[in-house]
Amino acid sequence: MEPVRMCVGCRARAPRATLIRVVAVDSVLVLDERASMPGRGAWVHDTQECVDAAMRRRAFVRALRVSGAPDTKALEKRLNGYGKKVNGSK
Repeated sequence: MEPVRMCVGCRARAPRATLIRVVAVDSVLVLDERASMPGRGAWVHDTQECVDAAMRRRAFVRALRVSGAPDTKALEKRLNGYGKKVNGSK
């Protein structure tokens, strides 16, 4: 059996391998490529639509329990094609 997680953007259940994990480090959203960083994580599809929906609904704020609006620059760079599958990452 493969682990199943819920996307915070579209709220659909999906296999863990199809989602990316995001954690908050000092109110900055950081991609957790290996899904091994400590702390709370939020799972989201690797699509602009799901990330936009999560930001619009403030799902990252609730799921990660951060105060204020988190910085999403690293997440936006990933969705724009920078940093995809580099150095043997998943």
